[in-house]
Amino acid sequence: MKNKSLAVQIWLVFTGFMVALALLVVLLVPLTVRPFLTQEIYTRIEDAQNLLWIHDMENIPPGARQKLENIRVVKHVFLLGDRVVIVSPADLPLSFLQEVKREAFEQESDSQRYVGNIAGEKIFYVIRKGEVDGQDVYLFSYVWEEYENRIIQSLFQQLIGVLGFVLVISFPFSFWLAKYLSRPLIKIEKHVKRIADMDWSEPLLLDRKDEIGKLAQSVERMRKKLIQQDEAQRSFLQHVSHELKTPVMVIRSYIQAVQDGIYPKGDLHGTMNVIEGEAERLEKQIKNLLYLTKLDYLSDQEQVFQPVDMAELVHEVVNRLRFQRVKLEWKMQLIPVVVQGNREQLQVALENILDNQIRYASKQIIISAQKEKKQEQTYITLRIWNDGEKISQDALEAIFHPFYKGKKGQFGLGLAIVRRIADLHQAKVWARNEEGGVAFYLQICSA
Repeated sequence: MKNKSLAVQIWLVFTGFMVALALLVVLLVPLTVRPFLTQEIYTRIEDAQNLLWIHDMENIPPGARQKLENIRVVKHVFLLGDRVVIVSPADLPLSFLQEVKREAFEQESDSQRYVGNIAGEKIFYVIRKGEVDGQDVYLFSYVWEEYENRIIQSLFQQLIGVLGFVLVISFPFSFWLAKYLSRPLIKIEKHVKRIADMDWSEPLLLDRKDEIGKLAQSVERMRKKLIQQDEAQRSFLQHVSHELKTPVMVIRSYIQAVQDGIYPKGDLHGTMNVIEGEAERLEKQIKNLLYLTKLDYLSDQEQVFQPVDMAELVHEVVNRLRFQRVKLEWKMQLIPVVVQGNREQLQVALENILDNQIRYASKQIIISAQKEKKQEQTYITLRIWNDGEKISQDALEAIFHPFYKGKKGQFGLGLAIVRRIADLHQAKVWARNEEGGVAFYLQICSA
């Protein structure tokens, strides 16, 4: 059945359920109704006895006579000592009447219910004991099982008719229900197929709040994410091609000029310095691109972290980079703290942040750290401040995007790498304009 359409599957399941329910009802109703009918038969016998006991046959009031007519299936026999007085037309063998007389004489209660068997057919009867003119009187009233069977058969036939009518009516309804439920799923399936063919221009709109609506919302979010990813990929390729093409073009043009005996920078030494600078720039770009690709790969892998002394790591990175601008003043306000992470990645993140700080700082860089507790977890927040020019509000978030360029920047992969490393460590990184300069923050969970 799984190879059939969803509408057919729903219709078959619904129809099968209705048929199974009908069969179950047909099988169980006789079993459950019979005990109830048996009790009703005894109640009817006793009601008929009450009418006969209270009134004689000739003086039954009109209302009581009508009620007696309603229970005319009950037959009666009076036992007066050794006499047997048949009130209703009886169809009982003498041997059975003798057995009833014996049970009546042995009966201790005023009224008692019995069940008997005559020639394989069941009979329900009640014997009621009383006294008339000082003489014991017994009223024996009975109903054949055939009456109960006729009621069950009539009920069964009516039930079959009702169930048949319900099944006939339910077939078109179940087919409509199957179409109604499968229609939005078919629409989603067609939309997903278009997305698979990279046609994601048209949005998926379903005005539903149920599980199907939630599925459509998830597909729509996926479509938007794919559009964003496609745009980011196109932008990435454009930036990569531009950033790599520029130094290559400069290197080739300078080499061609040297081969022609021309020195764009006045002499061979100055020209070669330009070529070396562009080659170094090209190498740095390729290195960052490869590292960014590596981080993207690691994001899908399970990370294995080790304890890292952040204060020691900061001192190590600062000591290697501070000579880029020897006139800068450095202030360190660090505390001993150990975090769980990848030392090499954290080192790269710090190098990229500090490289940015060194480029934009005017005279001073301050590095500080503090601990704070959030939801029973301790975090270390590293603050790196410089007294350079403030960043525009639009750029505060954009600087962490790939290929964002600042006023003095070459290209924006450095801080993008910092953001990816922070994500791998479930850490946060952000920038903020503060009094006298700009501060970068790196918040990471301590060990």
